[in-house]
Formats: sequence, structure tokens, C-alpha cells
Amino acid sequence: MNTGPQTTAFTPPSAADLSPWAPFHTRVFRWLWIATVVSNIGTWMHDVGAGWLMTSLAPTPLMVALVQAATTLPVVMLALPAGALADIVDRRRHLIATQSWMALVAAVLGVITLLHLTTAWSLLALTFLLGIGTALNLPAWSATAPELVPRAHLPAALALNSMGMNVARAIGPALAGVIIALSGPAAVFLVNAVSFLGVIRALVWWKNEPRNSSLPAERLWTAMHAGLRYARHSPPLLKTLVRGGAFFLFASASWALLPLIARQELRGGPELYGLLVGGIGVGAVGGALLLPRLRARFSYHTLVASGTLLHAGAMLTLAHVHVVALVALAMLASGVAWITVLSSLQVAAQTALPTWVRARGLSIFMVVFMGGMALGSILWGHLATVTSMPFALTVAAIGAVIGTVATRRIRLGGHEQLDLRPSRHWPAPLLAEPPEPDRGPVLVSVEYRIDPARVEEFVRVMQDMRRQRRRDGAFFWELFQDATEPAHFVEYFMVESWLEHLRQHERVTVADRDIQERAAAFHLGPEPPQVRHLLAPERR
Repeated sequence: MNTGPQTTAFTPPSAADLSPWAPFHTRVFRWLWIATVVSNIGTWMHDVGAGWLMTSLAPTPLMVALVQAATTLPVVMLALPAGALADIVDRRRHLIATQSWMALVAAVLGVITLLHLTTAWSLLALTFLLGIGTALNLPAWSATAPELVPRAHLPAALALNSMGMNVARAIGPALAGVIIALSGPAAVFLVNAVSFLGVIRALVWWKNEPRNSSLPAERLWTAMHAGLRYARHSPPLLKTLVRGGAFFLFASASWALLPLIARQELRGGPELYGLLVGGIGVGAVGGALLLPRLRARFSYHTLVASGTLLHAGAMLTLAHVHVVALVALAMLASGVAWITVLSSLQVAAQTALPTWVRARGLSIFMVVFMGGMALGSILWGHLATVTSMPFALTVAAIGAVIGTVATRRIRLGGHEQLDLRPSRHWPAPLLAEPPEPDRGPVLVSVEYRIDPARVEEFVRVMQDMRRQRRRDGAFFWELFQDATEPAHFVEYFMVESWLEHLRQHERVTVADRDIQERAAAFHLGPEPPQVRHLLAPERR
């Protein structure tokens, strides 16, 4: 099982590959990027329109904050099944369906607002339905980047995607403010509906490659379980989730309360609100341009900590300064902070995930992201209602600083050069006769004979093996030492079925192979470690 043909070693990207514009040389990425920027402009226009409309329908901090919660809660509820679905179905068709759903919901909201039929609760309900489309769309969309560009271009592609989102954030809110002032929120919602059509057209044109697997697709429930299991046994992904949770919960305060800050504290109209949100977008675009240089000098750990502290400072300014020019500068700083933290966390999550579980792993990251935003929106909206908006923003800023200090020992990065391509180096098991796919459980044993002087070092390496086996499908793993022959070790791991073990053969990566070769190097003797496959007897 641990021997077989070798694959090409991972080659670090060249200087040309690291150009921030390199992904645009790939035609499908270029057109999808343009279409997505247009669609995101419509989405940001919708967010501004919905938030501003609620300040007229039900002008309380809690109700305005619930608009943000209605957008993000569906992602918390549906991201994991959506990620599992995106890993087991054709992603292109899945994306076309979700984009069509969002276009339909946005059009309905635009029409009923045009007819003056929208109430506070119908606005929340339709925003929630739009959020369902977002929840089903996001994991699949995030997982497509590695399918569109070469591996060496992936960091630049992710940075360009973040930049595109923030270009839209800079344009959409300002444009929405002008349209709302001239025509009302209904026009904004209808423009958003039309903006999805470009993405649908680009997706229809894209011809993605079919999945390379001879095995049947996973069932939805088992795919969700596999995603959670992978996250539990992947230290790089766990660190990213913890650091993200410590940021998003507190950072949500400024997003949730900004519409009322613009209207009540700064005495402005929709133009001012759009200007402030657009300022965040401009700051984020500027931050995205600075990120390549910052990443060359600082670790992801440092960038996330610095971005969090900068965002906390922007929230304090928003809370206690009522000079529009200074608040606008604070929003620029907030945009720089936001893109620095979010982009660093996204790259850390993407580079921790192999292809087979990428959408599921990213969906878990999105649960933390949107869950923090939704929970924070409700929390800070309620706190602002019972106290004041400056007090809520101040508490959130202090909380962000405390969260940064509390997670300072959880260091991000260090795994970006891991080669997570499938290695496919496990040979097919030699069997008397092929078992039924659902027969199980399956017990796999690997026997090692070790130099007694190197036992302690061997056991340490096998802990990496334990994480790998558990991450890729094993529900049990243990290493046993022979009591009569201390140099003899047997590794045991169990999987639920023969089909699940065959999936392990496809899931093992080049980086996993390196760990297995380190373990096998301890083995003494002319033959490789002996592998046995034991199946539970069939019950009739």
C-alpha cells in the first residue's frame, strides 16, 4: 500500500507565475472574473438598498441589523450540505442553478418594492431566500478557482477574486446611493437581478473537465461527515477557523450598524451611506494591491493580527467621531484591514485543502465567517438597542483586540508549499475475490520492524500518519508494539466499508506520500512493510 510509482515532485512557482495579473492569461478565468465583478456590483447595491429600505420600514438598530443576519444566516445553516453537494455533483451546473435562483428572488423583491408592497418582514424573508442562493453558491464558487488556473497562479487568482469583490464594493454602494436617491430601492433590486445574467452566460460557455474517478459519487450525508472529519484532523484548517472566528464575530459590528450611523449619528442620506460603504471597498482595493508586498515581508499570522487591530481602530473612530471626512478615512482603513484579514484567511484555508474535499472545507470556513457575521449582527444590534450604538461599537473593538491577544499562539501559515495533488501511489489490494462495495468495516494493518534505538522517533512520525489516516476516512487508528518483540510494530486503522477504503486510495496526496515514506524508512528488511486487509464476515 505504501509503495508504488512515484509522482513528480512539487515545483515552486517562478517569478513570472507570481505576477498578480498572471491568472488573466487564462481566458475562462478572465471572463468569469469580469462577469462576477458585475454581479457583485449588483449584490452590493442590493445590500445598500435593503439596509436603507429597512431604515424607513422599521428604523431600529435590531431590525436594521437583522437585514445583515438574514443575508448570512442561510450560509451558516446550509454551507456544509452545499459544500458536500458541490464536491459530488457537476459544479458548473450547480452554479448555473444557484445563480438563476438568486436572479429570480432579486426580481421578485424589485417588483413588489416597485408596487409599494414590501414590508419589514417581507424584506427580511426575501433577503433570507436570496441568502439561501448565496449559501448554495459560495462553496462551489470558491472551489472553482483551482480548476480555472494552474496551481502556481492560485494565490494570484484568489487575490484577484478578492480585489474584484472589493472593486464591486467600491462601485456598488456609491452607485446604489445615487440610484436610491433618484429612483428608490426598487430600481436597485431590479439592477441586481439583471446582474446575475452575465455570470450565468459565462458559466454556460465554460466547459469544465469531468471528475477523474472510477468510484460512484458519495452520498450527501457521508460527504458531509467526511468534510467535518477532515476539518477535525487538519491542524492548518483548524487554526484558520479559530483565527477567523475571533475576527468575524467582532468585525460584524461596523457592517451591522453602519446604515444607522450614517442616518442618525452623521445625519446623512443614502448618498452618504453609499459613500461610506464604497470607502470600505476603495480601501480594500488599495489593500489588495499592497498585499503581495506585505506577504513577501510578513507572515499570515502577523497580517491577520495587524488587520484586526486596524479594524478595531476604525470601529472606535466610527463610534466616537462625527466628522464625515474622518469617518470616511476610517472606512478606508477598515477596507484595508478587512481585505488583509479575509484574503490571508482564505489563502490559508484554500492551501490546506486537497481537491476531493475543497468545497466542503471552504464551506466550514464560510460557516465560521457568516456565523460570526450573523451572530455578531444580532448581538451588536441588540446591544445598541438597549444601550447606544457608540457603546456597542466600542465593546466590539475591545473584543477584537482581546480576541487577537487570546489567539496569538495559534499561528497561521507554514503549509502553503504542501503538494496536495492526488498521488495515486497506493497499488490495488491483492484479494482472493473483490468484496461488495458496502461490505465493512474494513481493518487495515501495516507491520513494521524498527531499530530499537529509533523507536521514539518512529512513534513521533506515526502521529502524523494517524492524522492522515483519520483525516482521509479512518474512524479508528492505533499503533501497537509487540510485547515479546519490542522492535515489531503494527499500525491498525479501520474504515466503514470497502468502498470507503477505495476512496482512501484516491484521496492520498503527494504530501501524504512523503509522510508514508518517512515512516517506511524506519522499516528494516529487504521487503516493504507488510499490509493486510481484513473484512468483517458477511452476516446472512
